[in-house]
Amino acid sequence: MKAYEYRKFGLENLALVERDTPHPAAHEVVVKFHAASLNYRDLLFARGLYNPKACFPAVPVSDGAGEIVSVGEGVTRWKTGDRVCPIFMQGWLDGERSAEKARTALGGGDLDGVLRECGAFHENGLVQIPGHLSFEEAATLPCAGVTAWNALVHLGRLKAGDTVLTLGTGGVSIFALQFAKMHGARVIATSSSDEKLARVRELGADETINYKKTPDWDKEVLRLTDGIGVDHVVEVGGAGTLPKSVNAARINGRVSVIGVLASGSGFDPIRVVMKSLRLQGIFVGSRRMFEDMNRAIAVNHLKPVIDKIFAFARAREALGYLESGSHLGKIVVKFQGTAD
Repeated sequence: MKAYEYRKFGLENLALVERDTPHPAAHEVVVKFHAASLNYRDLLFARGLYNPKACFPAVPVSDGAGEIVSVGEGVTRWKTGDRVCPIFMQGWLDGERSAEKARTALGGGDLDGVLRECGAFHENGLVQIPGHLSFEEAATLPCAGVTAWNALVHLGRLKAGDTVLTLGTGGVSIFALQFAKMHGARVIATSSSDEKLARVRELGADETINYKKTPDWDKEVLRLTDGIGVDHVVEVGGAGTLPKSVNAARINGRVSVIGVLASGSGFDPIRVVMKSLRLQGIFVGSRRMFEDMNRAIAVNHLKPVIDKIFAFARAREALGYLESGSHLGKIVVKFQGTAD
């Protein structure tokens, strides 16, 4: 089978190689991948910033979707032909995350990722794809989808009438917008592009802010909420945006810290204390969360937002497109057939 792997860090070192097709051991299945999707984490890994002690050769990318083509002895959860996604952390089935569970993440240098034609997985490390989704759409779910679900629904206890602030238009932010509207929440969305803001309004955003034109976007959020602030902030910027996210949150609000896109320093925690904020780090989620999310996606016939689909042979180009930051929603690699 064909697979992409790094033997050292650097996007230029991503190589297409031949590997032996795996065979399932007891309680394993082999998944033939049809699509994969990219996350900012994949760029951090390529740069050597995510896991500097990664084991090489390493197959990157955590998020994929495919069908089961062979089943090992003792498997009871699946049969040949089932459409599945591997979960982000193969060992995190339910409950709280632990250091041991974190070491079972795909595509981060500990376990091979999904940028390969086939992979063998323990039967417990997979979820069923919602029936109305294509493989390309389903491939967007394992990291960005589950992260947004965990932040807003599982830990955030999102309810109708809440106000949610999303930053930018990457995968997590767009899923957060979709889940918020699914639950009857009000959404304020930010971006540096008026064109992208028009698109998020089409997706249901109630108010939008161009943070290039309005650098003090936190003050604009407060104006839009009559000085109260928002119930939930989906914070994907990191150090560069966290102080304004904290300022934009209401007293007793929640700031879900997810990303590290914007550089910055000098965060003062006094606002967290004075507002009694819940500042929660979010690192994807468990299989149980993934299954809960998928049920909601199926009932609501939600469709993930895909910006662009690249052919498998253009995977490195797809990562370069992610690096440009010009996308809205998810970037997908399609393994067979035609793509953009």
